[in-house]
Amino acid sequence: MNSNVKELLDTVVSNDYCIGCGICASVYNSPLSMEMDDNGKYKPVINNNIEAEKEIEVLSVCPFSKESKNETEIGSEVFSRNPEASFNEYTGYFIKNFAGYVKEGEYRSKGSSGGMGSWVAAQLLKNDLVDGIIHIKPSKEEKKLFEYSISYNEGELSNGAKSKYYPIELSEVVNFVRKHDKRFALVGIPCYIKSVRLLADQDVKIKNSIKYFIGLVCGHLKSDMFAKSIGWQLGIKPENLINIDFRKKLAGRSANQYGVEVQGNINGEIVTKSSPTKELYTTNWGHGFFKYNACDFCDDVLAETADITIGDAWLPEYLRDSQGTNVIVVRNPDILNIINDNKDQLFLNEISTDKVYKSQAGGFRHRREGLAYRLFLKDMNKEWRPTKRVEPNDKLSSKRKKIYIKRQKLVQESFKAYKIAEDSGDFNTLIKHMDPFIKDYNKDTTPFFLKKMLKNIKKMIKDSL
Repeated sequence: MNSNVKELLDTVVSNDYCIGCGICASVYNSPLSMEMDDNGKYKPVINNNIEAEKEIEVLSVCPFSKESKNETEIGSEVFSRNPEASFNEYTGYFIKNFAGYVKEGEYRSKGSSGGMGSWVAAQLLKNDLVDGIIHIKPSKEEKKLFEYSISYNEGELSNGAKSKYYPIELSEVVNFVRKHDKRFALVGIPCYIKSVRLLADQDVKIKNSIKYFIGLVCGHLKSDMFAKSIGWQLGIKPENLINIDFRKKLAGRSANQYGVEVQGNINGEIVTKSSPTKELYTTNWGHGFFKYNACDFCDDVLAETADITIGDAWLPEYLRDSQGTNVIVVRNPDILNIINDNKDQLFLNEISTDKVYKSQAGGFRHRREGLAYRLFLKDMNKEWRPTKRVEPNDKLSSKRKKIYIKRQKLVQESFKAYKIAEDSGDFNTLIKHMDPFIKDYNKDTTPFFLKKMLKNIKKMIKDSL
């Protein structure tokens, strides 16, 4: 085993900072391959069938190693030469920011939010700027629900619409790209976009083949336990889950009050079941059930290395529309030209970087303020951790410190709880295990006035009995 590979496995992987992107396994002649571990997360492992002929530079392509460039450095190399580009510490480089959605066709109705991701991808195909779109679609393999695949036309593209809160990896599709003389656009979360940018630095074939990067605003990546737990709550056992729609729009509800729909086998019959997301136990995004540890050590919310970033416009003026509205950060002039040339197909409001920040304020607090404290704790305990753009510090109130510590506890315990439930065959044992941790967490997150109101209501009920 060469020293680069050993260091990657001994630091990033063994300390659970691996995001499972698979780029280390995509480096030419890499002795690594990707496997899913018992927590439902992809990890690189040594492939004994491959003998590396030379030193493999895996550390330089891993988004969480100490040897790779950060997002600001990559962004500067890619975007700063454009005289129209500006820089903001939260958005990275940008030309213009918008809130909007697609008016034409079914892009919006079939998308998680405003449909802009699929629309931009379709325009790249229509304008002959790429031959194919690399994005996540239902898997052809029985043991996994989703995987990276390639669409070559609009019909194929629609099969990959909507967000997939599910573990995926890039090694197979990157190796396919390397073997074919075609032009592609890649759709991905921030760390995946970053990792392919890093790979392109040392692989001319990848650099010349992947022409555009469409980034997705990211809260965090989930293990496969997330999808399985949702199906289980709706009566489908984990091994019988066939498909899941994580973002089913609910008419008459606000955009952030969406639902989930699952398909699976119950007693030999294929059934479809759905529920508002807020009624399920494991879907509170703030609790972070089944989150990759690496996500708590990421400081990129807005895919700063992507040519365009698309997410949910979680802003009061757009929430009432159940069909959803996107927040859009444009960094590449080619894509801005596409948007400007097709404004009749879109609803767009240009917005400030402050509005962009507010649309993802919770994510930024967790990944900047919270990250600084998590880094401080790692350094205080003399534990290995990635180098980040955020400086470690503990300049927080005791309440905020407790919140961040308890969030990490919720994540850790969620994996234990799932395995306990799996062993018992009863989802209620997961609830029983997690309830005390959630109640303890809620003590610090429930606003004081709400606590007082609930206390008064309980007293009124007690007095009336």
